[in-house]
Amino acid sequence: MSLVVQGRWIRPDMPGLLRRHWPLLPLAATVLFLLAPLPAGDATASGKVGPADAASLVLVLVCAVQALRGRVRALTPLGVLVLGAPAVGLAVATMTAGDPYAALPGFVRYLQVFVLVPAAVVLLVRDAGEFRLAAGCFVVLALVQGAVGVVQYATHTGASYQGEDVRAVGTFGPGDVMGMATVVAYGLIVATAAGLAPGLPRRLRRIGGGCALALVLPLVLSFSRGAWIATAGAAVLVMALAGIRRALKVGAALAAAAVVLVGGFGVGSEMVAERLTSITQVSSAPDQSVTDRYTMWAAAESMWRERPAVGVGLKGFPANRDGHASLGLSSGSDTAGAGQAYLRQPLLSPHNMYLLILSEQGLIGLIALAGGWAALLVAGLRRFAADADAGRGAGAGVRDCGLIAIGLFVWQLTDFLYADIGGPSTVLTGVIIGLAAWWALPSRGAATAGTRGGSPGVAARP
Repeated sequence: MSLVVQGRWIRPDMPGLLRRHWPLLPLAATVLFLLAPLPAGDATASGKVGPADAASLVLVLVCAVQALRGRVRALTPLGVLVLGAPAVGLAVATMTAGDPYAALPGFVRYLQVFVLVPAAVVLLVRDAGEFRLAAGCFVVLALVQGAVGVVQYATHTGASYQGEDVRAVGTFGPGDVMGMATVVAYGLIVATAAGLAPGLPRRLRRIGGGCALALVLPLVLSFSRGAWIATAGAAVLVMALAGIRRALKVGAALAAAAVVLVGGFGVGSEMVAERLTSITQVSSAPDQSVTDRYTMWAAAESMWRERPAVGVGLKGFPANRDGHASLGLSSGSDTAGAGQAYLRQPLLSPHNMYLLILSEQGLIGLIALAGGWAALLVAGLRRFAADADAGRGAGAGVRDCGLIAIGLFVWQLTDFLYADIGGPSTVLTGVIIGLAAWWALPSRGAATAGTRGGSPGVAARP
């Protein structure tokens, strides 16, 4: 493979590139291993350790090795506090649980997603180029999963929805109907940010815009109300940060694509209309899924009131649910299709991450986790504003990274209002928090990195 640089053909040094960027391989694998399909008919597989989780373990081990060699990013005390505080809250929730041994699996999972993986991403991603490589993996994952989902809708081989096997779920199966919607939304946000980023070449911006338009269809066919709301909110914020003129162009293109697909070609028009209407009927005529959601929210609040400081303990919601839920809660949700027979899945979480943390970890856990997320969001927005004011300064060339990081993080925080962790795609939550922290948290080597042409806030790896 050759490249043209200043009119001359240059053959890149592939072994040199691999030696330089090899710590990113497990990060890319953590994202791309989610292309591996779940075993057909195993609706419980979403709760087991998958290839992406194994890759995230390798990512953490590589980070530990690089840290011992002194080849990771140098964090400020603020960065250490934000990334490490959740571990304290998790430890308290585990030790104060009614059955600490039963809470241990929850402690390990939370530690993986909210502490170890984000810290590994922050420490290993060296510069804006490596950040873009990691973000590009999200787009690749979204395009493949989205293509599978569109085929499922067209051939009636998806998950069951309103009596038809038309719900696009990708390779995640009906046991994790939110999996495809989540990864497609991630890719759409990254592609939208790339299409709007002022510092990227025009060709890359066009590719990003095209990918964003292509991902609208599988997101619509996921019939996921929460993913639609979170994507709309994050996309509007990204477009606003990129500038009104660019925002109007991309917004008009995305809206036109949705109108043409649903209104013009009639792609799932009746089902989409029914799903959109149900969003506004949460109080007047809610469907059973909405009733179950509100009932579990009330149960989570009741658990918190019982133990406001530390909650009922990690993995304690299922055991305490029936003692706090009203009779309006159904026994579970129906799943079928996409190679799986009919199965009734129990409702084991409140489908609201903040209420899940509050009920199981109390105020201590909520402050440690959500407080850190709020700090990252504020710091990320402040850095983006500062880089925008810099104009042609050192930070102006990495504003695309800021758009991607903020967009993904806002999507995740919004989606947490309607969903919580669970399923193979959960590991990506840790990657997104890590990317947001990479952008928001300063590094003690920032000044040196800036003079060497690196990304501000990232120290050069020896």
